[in-house]
Amino acid sequence: MPTEMTFVAAAREGLTEEMARDASVFVVGQGIGARGGNFQTTLGLYEKYGPERLRDVPIAERGFVGICTGAAASGARPIVDFMFVDFILDALGELINQTSKLQYMSNGRLKMPIVLRGCIGIGGAAATHHSGSYFPIFVNQPGFRVVVPSNPADAKGLLKTAIRCDDPVIFLEHKSLLNRKGMVPDGEHLVPFGLAAIARTGRAATVVAVGGMVPKTLDACDALAADGIDAEVIDPRTLAPLDIDAVLESVHKTGRLLIVDEGYAPCGIGAEIAAQVVARGFDSLDAPIQRLNTLHTPVPYSPTLEAAIVPSPTTIAESIRSLVAG
Repeated sequence: MPTEMTFVAAAREGLTEEMARDASVFVVGQGIGARGGNFQTTLGLYEKYGPERLRDVPIAERGFVGICTGAAASGARPIVDFMFVDFILDALGELINQTSKLQYMSNGRLKMPIVLRGCIGIGGAAATHHSGSYFPIFVNQPGFRVVVPSNPADAKGLLKTAIRCDDPVIFLEHKSLLNRKGMVPDGEHLVPFGLAAIARTGRAATVVAVGGMVPKTLDACDALAADGIDAEVIDPRTLAPLDIDAVLESVHKTGRLLIVDEGYAPCGIGAEIAAQVVARGFDSLDAPIQRLNTLHTPVPYSPTLEAAIVPSPTTIAESIRSLVAG
């Protein structure tokens, strides 16, 4: 029977199962040992597996990413827990020039089974150094899988798939989702990459919502349903690979598309989705594609200003109404 649990507990359950199944899985990060991680991502695992598999590291991101890249190339399955994914930026040289390219440069002789996970997103007055998403950087770079779960079941199923993957996986968890509860299947539960989920069915418009925008979009659609506007919500779940066929199928049914993404609009994932829909599904469109993003500005510390720049259920509902009316 499915069990109700929080997003972070579901992901931790998936990690626990994979560490028990495969002795080559280990975790590195700051505070992920005895303390269990800032967001409780490894809570209780240090007591089971000790410092060899739960390795606290100093603030030296490029160093420990390089070490874990070598470990992955040698047959281990490291997981790097960045806490806030903003800290991954200090390791970009290693990630882009080594981690993402070693499989290609070795003609496939080397595998790269490494998971790089961290919290993304705006909220909690975390200010500009702890509120980024950055997934367009990694979607743009060949070699990475980019995963953005939006609910506890997917958090567990996608993390288990990521740990078993032989490619480097960027696993991004919106911090506003960590304590959200949902039903999670018991036992072995894996979610394949490249398969979007229909979070809500409808015919008035298609809304592609990314990560933390999924529950906000569902709330907006609940409000719109009272007025007879039944929007369909697509949760991509993974951005690389991207299930564009699921988006095209929905747009063929609805004729309208809105992309809701907390990331910035310029060169964002919404621009890529829009371009692919225009190229492959232009004849299905009855109105111009619309995008709703965070304002293109550094994230302010003030909670009032922070709330003003990011999409909300209200602004999402307004965008859907405008799209349907157009």
